[in-house]
Amino acid sequence: MRRRNSELLSSVIDQVLKKNHLDAKLAEKRLIDAWPKVLGETILQYTMKLDIRKKVLYVTLSSSVLRHDLLLSGNEIKDSLNKYAGGEVITGIVFC
Repeated sequence: MRRRNSELLSSVIDQVLKKNHLDAKLAEKRLIDAWPKVLGETILQYTMKLDIRKKVLYVTLSSSVLRHDLLLSGNEIKDSLNKYAGGEVITGIVFC
């Protein structure tokens, strides 16, 4: 006998994540994983730490020159990372 109230597994997983308030953390993890894909492996070599607090991405870099260059294009980086993560995960980026 076949059930008529079937749902896609992806929608069930989304419901469980939202119910347990894990969807935001998953989106943050997706955004952090997107850092090397969006900015490249070269910048990843100078990236020491990535942290998200209160919808702001804090990026610790080992190069002050790179920090200045990334600061100038911060809004474009933010938009690219949010697009890759699938929504507005961060509202700003702070380069340390």
